[in-house]
Order: sequence, then C-alpha cells, then structure tokens
Amino acid sequence: MIFEFSPAIQAGIEAGKYVQVFSNGIPIGVARDAVTGHFVGNAIGAIASNNPLSAIITPTQSIFNGLNMVQSHLGFQETYRQIGHVQAGLQSLQNSVGVLQASTALIGVGTVATVALSAINLQQILKLRKEVEQMRLEVKNGFIDLKQALKDQGAEIRQIIEEVAQDIKFEQHRIVLVRAYGLFTQALHRFKSAMQLQDTSRRNAEIDAVRGMLFDALADYTNPHLLEETCAAGQLRRLECAWGIEQAIIATYQVQNETSAVSDRLCHLQNQISSQSCMVIENCDSHDELDFLFPEITRIRNHDLAVIDIWQNQVEWVRSLPESELKLLSDENYSTAETTVNLGTKEATVVLSKLPEEVVYENLSETSHFYSLRDQLIFMFQPALRHKYEDYIHQQARVTGYKTLVPNNLQQASDMTIANLYYYFNVRDDSDTEETLVATA
Repeated sequence: MIFEFSPAIQAGIEAGKYVQVFSNGIPIGVARDAVTGHFVGNAIGAIASNNPLSAIITPTQSIFNGLNMVQSHLGFQETYRQIGHVQAGLQSLQNSVGVLQASTALIGVGTVATVALSAINLQQILKLRKEVEQMRLEVKNGFIDLKQALKDQGAEIRQIIEEVAQDIKFEQHRIVLVRAYGLFTQALHRFKSAMQLQDTSRRNAEIDAVRGMLFDALADYTNPHLLEETCAAGQLRRLECAWGIEQAIIATYQVQNETSAVSDRLCHLQNQISSQSCMVIENCDSHDELDFLFPEITRIRNHDLAVIDIWQNQVEWVRSLPESELKLLSDENYSTAETTVNLGTKEATVVLSKLPEEVVYENLSETSHFYSLRDQLIFMFQPALRHKYEDYIHQQARVTGYKTLVPNNLQQASDMTIANLYYYFNVRDDSDTEETLVATA
C-alpha cells in the first residue's frame, strides 16, 4: 500500500526532511521529522493495487488516524478527544452492514437468479452504500427499500424482490437478521454514549456490556445452520456483515487501551476472512455466482485485508514504543487542519462504469474455465495451494517432456497460468488413466 500525505508533508518526504514511520517493514501512514523525530502528520489517502483505497466493509478512518490512535494510549483525556473519529468509523460500519444485509432480500435462500446477482454486485453495493451515507436511502430494521433503490433495474427485479419476500424460508432468516442488526445498532448507540462517560470504571463497564451485545449479534450472522441453507452469494453477504461487527468489537478493545487484545482480534479477523472466503469460493457451483463473487472477494482481499493489516501494524508499533516516544507524542499537537481535516478524502468516491476488479475478471474469463477461475481466486488466500499445483505441473512436465516448466519459471508465472496448466495436465492425466484401464480390461 502506498500512502499519500498532505502536499506540505509529501514535499517534505520527497526532500528528505520528513520520513514515513514503518512497523515490521510496512509503512503505517504516519510521518515524522527526520532530524528531530517529531511526528508531523497522518496520511490523507492510500493506493492499494494501483487504485485509490476503497474497502467494502472496513472504515478507512482506522488507518488514516494513526497518531490520534496512539494518543489514545496515553489516557482517557486523549481518548475523549477522539470520540468524533471513533463515531465516524462506527457509522461507516453500520452503513456497510445495513447495505450488505439489505441485499440478501434479493439473494434469498437457495438458488439465486442471475439478474438478481447483477443487481447487487460490487458496483451496485458501492453505489448503495454511498447513497446511504448521503442519506438518500434509509436503513430500517437492517433493510433498505430495494424497490426504491433499484427502481431503474426493471420489473424483473421488482418481481424477484416480491418472490423472496413471500418465501417462508427467507422470512425465517429475515427475522434472525432483523434481530441481529437491531442488536448491532443498539450496541453502537450504547458504545457512543459510553465513550462520553468520564468515570473510568463506569465507562469500561458500559463498553464491556456493549461488547457482549456485539458478540450476541455476531452469533446470529455466523449461525452455521443458517449459512448452510443459503448459496455461496448469500453466505458471502452474511459473513461480510459478521466481519463488520468483528471490527466494532475490536474498536471496543482499542478505546479501552487493550492493545494486546486488539492485535489478537485483528490477527484472528484476517485469518477468518481468508478461511471463510475460501469456504464461500468452494461452495460456488455456477458461473453466475462466480461472476458475482470474483470481483467482490478480490476487492476484499486487496483493500479490506490491506486496511486491517495496516491497522494491526499500527497497533504493534504502539506496543513497541518506549516511554520517551510516548512522551514525545503527548507533547505534540496534531489537531491542525493540515493533518486532520482531509482524512479519507482520497478514498475513491466516484463509481466507475467498470471497476478494476470487474475488468480483471472479464479478461481472465476469456482464457480460463470455471474451475481454473475458482482456483485463481483461492490462490489469493492460499499460496500453499498454488505451490501444490506448481509441484504437480512440474512432475507432469517431466513425464511429458515440457522442459521449460521448471520450478523457477513456474514461480514467476501468473495465477492464471498455473491454474490453467494444472487443469490441462489434470485432464490429460485422467485421460491417460482411462486409456490404460481400457487397454487392460
């Protein structure tokens, strides 16, 4: 990830006057004076995978406020000053979860129509979230009026919304989701109030209670029985909501200065997103679902996980700071317009006619079949599977005389090439086995 700073700080970095702060070899969106060591400001934007950072679920504020996050380490007074920042992040999570949950009213339970998936794909989700943020759409009980939101999509979409609404099985799921979202929003409102309490013990007791409510909401979204009853697209939507709630839980630990717990939960969340994304991919059994899943899961991998990784590295940096550095931070004043007023303004706000992830997927689709595409998506989360495929390709190449398919060349090949070669040799291997069985019969 490449961080962008205000013009003055960026010029200072380029001139060598300022330097970026690194944690575990990764920049964390903070700059300091190269000579005095004074911290001079936070990043105001970032580039991920050659595009402006725009996560689906994760609030980008969580990484654009590194210095203020560190200040919360210094005591309640500094935490109190950051109420507005924390509330902005919580509101972002609430909006994202609301929009993602609302889309389940088109997915329903079981097999989902192709036209329904296209109406709530990555492009549409980003658009709907923006409309909720700008208060052009309202989330009620965890759902928005999809008929109104998608009025330009045509009569077929309205018909699907009606059919899903009348489905008894989906109504059972909907009741659970409404309850879970209600509990989630109640917890967030209570969290915002709790942060304003000046008595430490009362504040922490309230935040502990908030965390309990969030865990209860999380249990509904991750209910294994309900997940089993829905398709891969529906599973992704439920799990995305769960990942948003996980981040709210992490925020409760962070404002209590429980950095060890924050780091542990962030690591757990990264592993969970990876493993559950793979579960969804493996449950995908149609081209229509893959068309829906591939761009969105790619965005999660390249943007959401990148934000969470930076967030964790910021926390690890805080934990490693000596008292002298903490004292230096406490003496600094970061409330200048230059460092804070533009937070997040570099985030992608324009919905393009085609998103980068959609373009990449369309290009891959022209040269790869369903199983190859599915494995290419899994490679993003499971490099070990790619290594296993490379070994298989190398073994088959030695047998069949493809001398250029050596380990070094395979390691440099694209995921598409590896997946395609694997299935090429796999099909060939199966054919040879069948011919042998026929000849010996």
